[in-house]
Amino acid sequence: MTCIPSLLQPASDSELTRTTIQQPMQDVPADAAVGPNRPPRKPRAFWMSFLAIGVATFLSALDQTAVGTALPTIATALNDTDGNYIWVGSAYAMASTAFIPLSGSLANAFGRKPIMLLCIAFFAVGSALAGASQCMSMMIGARGIGGGGILALTQILLADLVPLSERGLFQGLIGVVWAFASSVGPPIGGALSSREKTTLWRWLFYLNLPLSGLAFVLVLRFLSVRRPEGSTRSKLTQVDWVGNLIVVLGTVLALIGMTWGGIRYPWNSVEVAAPLVLGVIMFGVFILYEFKVPQHPTVPRDVVGNRTSLSGLLTTAAHSVVSMSVIYYLPVLFQASFGASPLRSAVDYLPGSLVGAPCAFLAGSIVTMSKKYRPVNWAGWSITIVAFGLFSTIREDSAVWKWVLYQIIGAVGLGMLFSAPIFPILAPLPQNRAGSALALFSFARALFQTWGITISGTILQNMLQKKLPPAFTAQFPPGVEIAYTAIPLIKELEGPLQTDVERAFAESMAVIWQTMIGISGLGLLLSLLMKEVPMGTTVDENYALKEVAVEGAQKEYAA
Repeated sequence: MTCIPSLLQPASDSELTRTTIQQPMQDVPADAAVGPNRPPRKPRAFWMSFLAIGVATFLSALDQTAVGTALPTIATALNDTDGNYIWVGSAYAMASTAFIPLSGSLANAFGRKPIMLLCIAFFAVGSALAGASQCMSMMIGARGIGGGGILALTQILLADLVPLSERGLFQGLIGVVWAFASSVGPPIGGALSSREKTTLWRWLFYLNLPLSGLAFVLVLRFLSVRRPEGSTRSKLTQVDWVGNLIVVLGTVLALIGMTWGGIRYPWNSVEVAAPLVLGVIMFGVFILYEFKVPQHPTVPRDVVGNRTSLSGLLTTAAHSVVSMSVIYYLPVLFQASFGASPLRSAVDYLPGSLVGAPCAFLAGSIVTMSKKYRPVNWAGWSITIVAFGLFSTIREDSAVWKWVLYQIIGAVGLGMLFSAPIFPILAPLPQNRAGSALALFSFARALFQTWGITISGTILQNMLQKKLPPAFTAQFPPGVEIAYTAIPLIKELEGPLQTDVERAFAESMAVIWQTMIGISGLGLLLSLLMKEVPMGTTVDENYALKEVAVEGAQKEYAA
């Protein structure tokens, strides 16, 4: 999502449509030398393809954000007394994270459209099974099936349709779709889970089925992008199967350790340390293997060997951690410290979620108009640091205007950073690396979103064990995860004890926000490593919109 300096000489029409050739690793893209011509009018096929991407994005975002608000009700309905609720989010994250690199590899080999259809189909099956779950084990398994590469494919498809120099506006529109789904997801989840002894929460998953059907039809009918030629056998040989197996194993092991740590087992226990260490080792083996062995690596060396691209990936990781702490645990604060119902907590969350959408759009537009991405990244991180500092002052008796204002400030910073790192990731790279780079971007985002949930949950659990009054914790068996289990009981407590419990939650949440200040500060420092690289003005014709690709070929032939 960035642009090009006017000092460069304009390129001919044939040059603008030619597939970019990979250049040696450097901070200047191979296709940067283009002129200031206005972008051509987008054909109907483009807008219908963009609509398909938007619906798929909405589907995935709605599912991710609606479930968090309903978790206490789901845990109660499925008789979860062992704290297994955390696997509802972790199983989805584990499956989607582990298979993102593979989905990118398959999309490069077989084309974007069939892999996107496959991801949507798996998502629908997982949603149906989650809605029909009779126990927490079935729910966890269903969420694992539903996890897929939809978000990775939407980013890759957007790169196929729009040059990086124009992508700020369209990335902003996708950000608006994501933020809108994020704003309506929690209220929908709250509304469907506000009555604890009903089965309305099941419709939280059943509602995904008609949306999945709509997304499937739109992609099938209107997504008109080119597919690679060749036999199925030759395409299978282009997939880095060994590398993807290594990263799947490493991801699963690391996420198991993160999910168990501090909740089911102590962080220093063998049950947590063993999978974490093995997961980290597997990631190291994956990087070494990718650099040395495969002819078609999942992560090409130049994607992570460039300082600017690497800075964008690392800031993506930091943003994923801090944003998920807000999405998952700000509603917990509203329910536990302010006595809000699941539905009311979702409504209380609206000020921030509604502001995030226009800020994402504004950030993308600024990058497109200014042709610079560093100021947007720096401003986003600076505002985010201020917001978490303000969050850490919220207590159970804080005035409404305070937490509303603080949410808005946080939404400005986090919204700006929703897509801002994509520009420095892609700007230094040739177009034929866009698919691999965006798959890695989505993998980093998904992996560290899980880190965000786990870090915040661990802090909350550990602090509650220290701060909750013994008169309240005595009713829970040893080893039970307290946070979600305790929330439905707070409103039934006597006045003084209720106040003490609400204060304990608020003070415990403050430690989460203080931790996020440090991570946001790290994100700001990492963003200083970015160079301002001119952004490309072409797309990879191997996967481009069919109408554009044909037109480009005709122009080149005529030239």
